[in-house]
Amino acid sequence: MFFQNKEMMLLMAINVLLMAVCCSRTHNGIQDLIPTIYLKANVPDTIYISDLFYTENNEIDFKPNRAVFVNLSKSKEKVVIKADSTAEGLTLLDFNYQGESYSLPLRTQVLQTYRFSYSPAKRPDKVTLFGSFNSWNRDNLPMYDEDGDGLYEAEIALEPGRYEYKFFVDGTELLDTANPQKVSNPFGSFNSVLTVPPRHPYRGYLHLIGYQKTLTGYEFSFYYEDKQKGNKLEEDVIIALLDNVKIPVEKIKVRGDYLLIHISDDLMENKSLIRVAVNKKGISTRFQTVFLPSILLRDDHTKVFSWYDAIFYSIMIDRFHDGNPQNNQVVVHPEVLPKANFHGGDLQGILEKLMNGYFQNLGINVLWLSPVNQNTWGAFQEYPEPHRYSTGYHGYWPIHHQIVDKRFGDLDLFKKLIETAHNQNIKVILDFVAHHVHQEHPFYINHPEWFGQLELPDGRQNLRMWDEYRLTTWFDRFLPSFDYQGSNEALETMTDNAIWWLKETKIDGFRQDAVKHIPNEFWRTLTAKIKKEIELKKQHKIFQIGETFGSYELISSYVNNGQLNSQFNFNLYDVALYVFLNSEESFSVLNGEIDKTFEIYGTNHLMGNLMDSHDKVRFMAYADGDLFLDSNDATETGWNNPPVVDDSLSYQKAILFLAYMMTIPGIPVLYYGDEIGMTGAADPDNRRPMRFDSDLNKYEKEMLLKVREIIQFRKQHSALRYGDFLTLQADKNIYAYLRSDPQQRIIILLNKSGNNQNVSINLPDIYQLRQAINLRKDQRISLEDSRLQLLVKARDYAIFQLH
Repeated sequence: MFFQNKEMMLLMAINVLLMAVCCSRTHNGIQDLIPTIYLKANVPDTIYISDLFYTENNEIDFKPNRAVFVNLSKSKEKVVIKADSTAEGLTLLDFNYQGESYSLPLRTQVLQTYRFSYSPAKRPDKVTLFGSFNSWNRDNLPMYDEDGDGLYEAEIALEPGRYEYKFFVDGTELLDTANPQKVSNPFGSFNSVLTVPPRHPYRGYLHLIGYQKTLTGYEFSFYYEDKQKGNKLEEDVIIALLDNVKIPVEKIKVRGDYLLIHISDDLMENKSLIRVAVNKKGISTRFQTVFLPSILLRDDHTKVFSWYDAIFYSIMIDRFHDGNPQNNQVVVHPEVLPKANFHGGDLQGILEKLMNGYFQNLGINVLWLSPVNQNTWGAFQEYPEPHRYSTGYHGYWPIHHQIVDKRFGDLDLFKKLIETAHNQNIKVILDFVAHHVHQEHPFYINHPEWFGQLELPDGRQNLRMWDEYRLTTWFDRFLPSFDYQGSNEALETMTDNAIWWLKETKIDGFRQDAVKHIPNEFWRTLTAKIKKEIELKKQHKIFQIGETFGSYELISSYVNNGQLNSQFNFNLYDVALYVFLNSEESFSVLNGEIDKTFEIYGTNHLMGNLMDSHDKVRFMAYADGDLFLDSNDATETGWNNPPVVDDSLSYQKAILFLAYMMTIPGIPVLYYGDEIGMTGAADPDNRRPMRFDSDLNKYEKEMLLKVREIIQFRKQHSALRYGDFLTLQADKNIYAYLRSDPQQRIIILLNKSGNNQNVSINLPDIYQLRQAINLRKDQRISLEDSRLQLLVKARDYAIFQLH
């Protein structure tokens, strides 16, 4: 039963007052929802207990598991988990904590081994393999000629997915000539491509059918779809959790391929999440997730905010709106060009836009602000050629840890901005720079021992060595990098400084800069302080989203209960750009990458999805043909031939991309100007001043209205925020997917071709759907035999609610 009567909804709503959204709230036990841990068969993994859940003591005791070896350290701070070499699929590792029983979900994968070979014309001194599977590190995957036959080889185990790679031969990047599959890269050349198929082409799908109120609680119904006939569904292959506790087997009933789970009223109290999966013969479905708060509140998200409801809006303060010309102060320097200088945007300007309803009308509910710290008053010559001079207009060159830049305002004004945003149910997160300071900062002047050395022992300078010296590299000669591994005092000072900003200003979280260049110990220390000093005392959930460029393994290593809530999903972003901008590429490539994202983070995740950022070429520059994904001159184009939107069709392409971004799992992130189709090449051209109202042309005004509409679809339909994800079609032109939660089913269809497309979609018969309601216009389509037939216009999208 999909929709419930008002009396039942009222009864359920009473319980929500006892609930903190997205955290399980047992009285004295674990308060974090423990995510699934992903293991590689026969490969040990060391896990910090603090990454699983917050604890002020280590009273944890793991129970035996036949398929998993567990070794808890004497201090009980870390545990080594190793799955059996033949283990595959999903299982639960049970443990006791403070006298209560809990379960840790483990998903084990048997990796497939691939051998890469390179045959040189003459014997090289050094050959390595590098690619997206090792964050493009040119050093850590050497290739050897083991038997002297002139063939250099390396063997690595890979998860299913799409990988780009090259060989690095005596300092030169080379393609794999034995592999015809290649794609262009941003550096004017190509990368070889390897696609690793899944070991099990089809592993079943667990459909959410609905729920109903019973006399003693709630009954949730699911349907297990398995194309491998003959596999009978039984209770012992079902894995079901209520928050972190196994649902008793007597609460689970199987009727053919239908699965019923009954949760009594007493068990529902203070709970937030049901997770259910089927694991048969080592092949498991993904968890089907039911967010209990979304059931209790339906779409009244003004009462309780979940970060799954978040829609981010990223603002570079100096470039947004000048609300107080009296604080304008450019840096006077003969070699600083206007693009690299201050433009006058300030906190008062953002406050004005808050007060006149700009953000509410747009529909966003989280502001992400660039750093507000006082930055240097001077100009400095940057390390990369051609060594232009720039200023700290962007906020990333701080000279003080508690003072707000006077060109932006002051601390009182910042607090007023946050209070005003909160009064409009808008959260505020602040960009926090923990990797470095400017050389004028008192921390560097008074405590040089807190920082790493610019000069390396071999005479080189430790500048932008992203991989070789990842945790100590300097971004520029005037930006000293903290050496947290060598200075605990620096680590404590900077984590305390982050807590100061949270307590002093009442911000709701951080966008953490340069995460992979800071040791994990920093993030664990900071997050432990946040939980102990803020979350546990005030029941106020702080959100941290990080910026890391690298492999899935690297990025995901920071996303857990002990470090960060989220990171930006740059791997998915790269593939999405490639597919949307390439008319010949199939949506199946994007669907495969989304599937990999689900494999790493789960279907319902909080990773940040974006179209643009202050570090990336704007989408419109690509869509309009001013730059291409393989262009290697984006920076110089921005300086010498900045893009201008000439083709009105480019706005359609951007709207289509935003429709995709707003309807997939994860947190959508708008970069200021996305809503009007602002263009721009690489930094700093992608940071142009924002324009409003009469400064917009007719196409920009039309786009603003359409973007508002897209955002409202996400805000008004819980399935787009909490729902599962079922791919219905993914080909060269059409991408169709269905998102379902206990309240509703929403189907999205994207057409990226330049022609209208007649689409016929087969919907699952088990949903017994009869009608599709167009959310964009007054249109109802009757469904015959669970088939949806419609015309999707060129470079456009369709979105329907199904009944």
